[in-house]
Amino acid sequence: MSTTEKEMSHPVRKGSFLEENSKSLLFIAGAVVLLIGIYFWYQNVYLKDRAQEASAKMYKAEQFLGVDSLANKAINGDGGYPGLEKIAEEYDNTKSANLANLYLGGIYLRKGEYKKATEALGKYSETGSPVADPLALGLLGDAYSELKDFKQAATYYKKAADKASNKFTSPMFLKKLGLVYEHLKDFKSAEDAYTKIKTQYPESQEAAMIDEYIARATVQVK
Repeated sequence: MSTTEKEMSHPVRKGSFLEENSKSLLFIAGAVVLLIGIYFWYQNVYLKDRAQEASAKMYKAEQFLGVDSLANKAINGDGGYPGLEKIAEEYDNTKSANLANLYLGGIYLRKGEYKKATEALGKYSETGSPVADPLALGLLGDAYSELKDFKQAATYYKKAADKASNKFTSPMFLKKLGLVYEHLKDFKSAEDAYTKIKTQYPESQEAAMIDEYIARATVQVK
């Protein structure tokens, strides 16, 4: 029998793929619907409930934040209240966990545990807050400064100054940026940072004696 005769004796039926795989396709369609349902439940119920639970547990830890003698309680918890470390770990993907990492970074800095500070602050995700986001970057700069990693410190101070863009925190971060540039022997960049305080934030506290810093850096510029 010729090839043509074989093809004629076994014609390909239209839609045979759908007919032969209808059960598989129905299973796939059902699985997709199920996954979509799980996704919406995860986003709108599970995460929402966890966020509310985490927020309810944060207030006790926040009461301990401003008192150095209670720093360990803020970190580790007290009685039936979880500490910031547990909230950050167990309630990840919530705003409370994100804020807990920022709090932890500040506490570890005060305690002199600079490596832990970088780890906690490194987990913080930007929220769009004009206060919290620059603060997290600036605290990272502080931690790396204490660790004598001045290149990293400069990176974060610059980001913090750019993101803050206000007369209160920007000049503070710019001054710190200038100081770490001096440690790096990059006196031109230090001069630029100090000059930016003088020209853009002349009414800030940092601007009061900034001419001395500018002069010191300028002398070193080759």
